[in-house]
Amino acid sequence: MIINLLAGGPVDYIPNLKEYDSYGKEEIVWAGIDRGVYHLLQFGIKPKVAFGDFDSVTEEEFQEIVCEVNELKRFHPEKDETDMELALNWAISQRPRKIHIFGGTGGRLDHFMANVSLLLKPLQVIEDCMVEIIDRNNIIFFKKPGIHSIERDAEKKYISFLPVSPEITGLTLKGFKYPLNNCHISIGSTLCISNELIINHGTFSFNQGILMVIRSRD
Repeated sequence: MIINLLAGGPVDYIPNLKEYDSYGKEEIVWAGIDRGVYHLLQFGIKPKVAFGDFDSVTEEEFQEIVCEVNELKRFHPEKDETDMELALNWAISQRPRKIHIFGGTGGRLDHFMANVSLLLKPLQVIEDCMVEIIDRNNIIFFKKPGIHSIERDAEKKYISFLPVSPEITGLTLKGFKYPLNNCHISIGSTLCISNELIINHGTFSFNQGILMVIRSRD
């Protein structure tokens, strides 16, 4: 199962969602977050569940959401978790193979940074689940130590590696324009910005820490 979450970020940053609406015979489940629920309906996608305090939609828009979505989880605006965190907690509980987050970039910087920090949560509670923040120009995900394969993408050819933990040890990049072998990098390092694959399939590996991977296009 793949769960797609759409938050209420600027529409201009959202990719073509129809490209993520099917994946062979695998079940695709959509969930909307606050104004993202209304955006999903405008895109012709009916979410299974909706989360939010819905302070970013008009009363008319909210009534449309009520009519269209069977499972509506409405929360008080003053709460300990963001709408995104509540939705992600639900998604994790479904034990999917992959979670895509759309509408999580652009707009307010504090919202964006909070959304990126939430990528740490699945690493702690669920194994073998890829969680990605996706917009028109970027894909962001975190990785724990190990050997990880990565495919060449002509559209998003730039690949950057950023330490999230204080230190990444043993970082090795194979199949890249700028390879590394058993390198140690500390948080704040920009050594691994804007690399590129030179073969169709490469690998990156490391022994300790948590690594943020960003795939981008100009």
